[in-house]
Amino acid sequence: MKTLTILGFPLIFGLLILFTVPFQSCDPDDKDECDTCQIVYKPNIYIYPKENLQLTVSLNFPKGGKIIKSIPEYESGWNITVDNNGFIDKTYNYLFYESKQPDIWQHNEGWVVKKTNLKDFFSKNMTTYGFQGREIQDFIEYWIPKFTEFEFYEIYPQNSIIINDVIEIQFSKNPDNILRLFYVVKGMNELPSNNLTEPKIESFNREGFFTTEWGVIIE
Repeated sequence: MKTLTILGFPLIFGLLILFTVPFQSCDPDDKDECDTCQIVYKPNIYIYPKENLQLTVSLNFPKGGKIIKSIPEYESGWNITVDNNGFIDKTYNYLFYESKQPDIWQHNEGWVVKKTNLKDFFSKNMTTYGFQGREIQDFIEYWIPKFTEFEFYEIYPQNSIIINDVIEIQFSKNPDNILRLFYVVKGMNELPSNNLTEPKIESFNREGFFTTEWGVIIE
């Protein structure tokens, strides 16, 4: 009896696997979870025009991603009115959102901070970056009570250049100056053996029409 040999069977089998195994991504239309994506928690966007201003603010995710929470409701963008004190729609002090996008955050520069020193650290660090007043107070009131599980925390700052690579922010009227800062925060109970390189912090110009934004990624 003759037997039929199927040449290239491993190749064909491999192609079948290739086309049947789903790819994971951060595409907003992808219903599957993304193992390589991370959530940015509670970014607050503060807006300070020189005069009362009607404004559209939108977020784009060039590497894939999506908004998962927002206040006020984001829909296809925020259409808002902001007074010269930064009060939005006579209701909000800031625009709030949370989003999921690829993990591209830097882990080469940062600080290691003891749990008991976190409040003082963030107050001084955010001031150095250019945040002021209620922006810092909002961060302290929300985040410090949440960082209690570990004795030490590695903190990696993500500047505007890094953030813009995955979350673009657009305004119908462009601000004169934009400050964006996310912190990647990782807790531990022992001091790490390696020393982190301390970042160089550039000063921020809070003049003209400007906006500030902070957020946190927890690892």
